[in-house]
Amino acid sequence: MAGEDDAARLGALEARCAELEAERDHYRWLAESSTDLISRHARDGTFLYASGAARDLLGYEPEELVGVSAYDLFHPADLADLLNKSQRVYYHDGFYQQTYRFRARDGHYVWFETTSRTRRDPVSGELLDILCVSRDVGRRIRAEANRERLARVVESTTDPVLFMDAEERLFYVNEAARRLLHTPREGATRQLADAYTEASLADLRDIVLPAVARYGSWSGELEMRGSDGPVPVLSVVMAHSGPGAEPGHVSLLNRDIRLRKAAEAQARRHQDQIAHANRLATTGELASNIAHELNQPLGAIANYASGALLKLDADPAPPAEALRLPLERIREQVARLAERLRHIRTFVRKGQVRTRPLDLDEVADAACRLCEWQFQQARVEVELALPAGLPRVIADPVALEQVLVNLLLNALEASREHPGAERVTLAARRTGRREVTLTVSDQGPGVPSAQAARIFAPFHSSRPEGLGMGLAISQSLMEAMGGSLRLLPADGSGGATFAATLLAESSPTEPATRR
Repeated sequence: MAGEDDAARLGALEARCAELEAERDHYRWLAESSTDLISRHARDGTFLYASGAARDLLGYEPEELVGVSAYDLFHPADLADLLNKSQRVYYHDGFYQQTYRFRARDGHYVWFETTSRTRRDPVSGELLDILCVSRDVGRRIRAEANRERLARVVESTTDPVLFMDAEERLFYVNEAARRLLHTPREGATRQLADAYTEASLADLRDIVLPAVARYGSWSGELEMRGSDGPVPVLSVVMAHSGPGAEPGHVSLLNRDIRLRKAAEAQARRHQDQIAHANRLATTGELASNIAHELNQPLGAIANYASGALLKLDADPAPPAEALRLPLERIREQVARLAERLRHIRTFVRKGQVRTRPLDLDEVADAACRLCEWQFQQARVEVELALPAGLPRVIADPVALEQVLVNLLLNALEASREHPGAERVTLAARRTGRREVTLTVSDQGPGVPSAQAARIFAPFHSSRPEGLGMGLAISQSLMEAMGGSLRLLPADGSGGATFAATLLAESSPTEPATRR
């Protein structure tokens, strides 16, 4: 019986040994398969074992590390920190996690995060070895450093920066935004509505945030709330993306453009003043034409009044009906005179460029009437070639008339002394679905190629008495109306052609373009 019991115990022992060997092999396989470096160290830091991950992480074969002190491979600055804490770790805590730099085989340092645990003799308490699991955290360290640098930049920038969650809560506001909104650094619950005006808040909710959700970003002009009133800002709104980004989180970067707005307003005022001065100068050039236009209705009024008086002298008691015709003619001439005076007063008055839909026929006809007497005196014909069915254009009537008058007078000046220059043509045509182009063409000598590049420059003139501002002002006015003015290339037939392009009014079946 004793022999059978011994054999049974021996079989059980052998089976247990086999299980332990299988379990050991399994754990060894796990250690060798892990992408983390698993290592075992003596108390002095010497490698007793290193897993196969040492090849990929450090470039060492595991056998090369056995017998090497890990302390010799630490970055000197990080080793001092570890040695200062090692006694507490080894003798008290038994568990420690540290981030440090470890030298690879080729000499460069790898950022490691190592979790260490001490193993002791259960009876004597003596330190047996230290088990470590280390992973490369270089990418995380660099990302954290980048985030830290970005945070310092965002905090120190003079542009207000806001971070917002999906509930319109502002969970971060930089120093520039805190100064603008007069909010404390900590402890204040801020909402999007606290930062932007009502109109901009509506745009953010209805237009901006849906666009950001769809395309990832949006940029444009908004207004923030300031202590002294609304502050115009150029805003860039971006959705947070990348690993760990919360859905619905966005950044709002805002640049204060009050100075730019003020400069633009000042530039517009200067342009309006220069354009007004140009109209006054043009009115001076057209003085003979204006006098001629006023003289005709005044002469007619005098004739009808004289005729009526002669009738009264011949027959002091005629029926009142006999005076109806001359009085009606006088009324018609007065109305005509008043209309011409209103037109001249409108042309020379100060005012900003305000665009609206208007008919080209009316503006072109008014411009031609202003120049009519000059063209008659020079024996040059003005030909209007405006086809029927042209759409209305988006323009300011006075500004567009000023452009056409400048172009017509320039064309007339080019035609005065040039043989065969008998006609100036003002034409228009549709050049796109939402575009109409007017052209003023003459039969003069044309523009020399050497002058074509600077013909729109201020103070450039081919006439000795010219100021050189007409074309420059005309181009600025066209751009202010959303159009353009250019000199077309010479086609070999002589003369010069200037093309003024304007946005056309959309038809009822076309959607209006947001501007």
